[in-house]
Amino acid sequence: MFCEKAMELIRELQRSNEGQLPAFNEDGLRQVLQEMESLYEQNQTDVNEAKSDGRSELIPSIKLRHCCLLRNQRCLTAYLYDRLLRIRALRWEYGSVLPANVRFHMCAEEVQWFSQYKKSLASFMRSLGGGEGLDITQDMKPPKSLYIQVRCLKDHGELEIDDGTVILLKKNSQHFLPRWKCEQLIRQGVLEHVMS
Repeated sequence: MFCEKAMELIRELQRSNEGQLPAFNEDGLRQVLQEMESLYEQNQTDVNEAKSDGRSELIPSIKLRHCCLLRNQRCLTAYLYDRLLRIRALRWEYGSVLPANVRFHMCAEEVQWFSQYKKSLASFMRSLGGGEGLDITQDMKPPKSLYIQVRCLKDHGELEIDDGTVILLKKNSQHFLPRWKCEQLIRQGVLEHVMS
């Protein structure tokens, strides 16, 4: 049936949870492109035949295949665009370094796009704040206090805060740290916010 494979790509995205990136379906994409190529070639043959022989009974099938081509094109565009939106959201959630399990689900072109987006965002942030730069990825929610209690979930090494104090982040250790210094590590899964 026409457009079934393209619709399956869209259903695959709908089945995945919001904020998660399903594996890139290269086979499904290739099958849709092959179907589009086949529909286009059939249309070209029928258009040439309708023009040369004056066979007007071919026009409805030409229109049907053309509509299927347009629908497949819309579905592929929606599939790729939705994936890019999810990848962009992952940059804000995880920071400039994506976890390996997320990168595994991306194709090479998506990894390249993520890298370019990361560079563009970094360049924009450097241009803010009077030449000093401003990290707009921090404080995704307005903070209630400037310092928070955190627990280290895994060994991370040393962390230096603004006053020069070096803190060793060892598994299961708890610290009272500036929120802006911890937020990125919380998103990466190194620290967790301890609610008192």
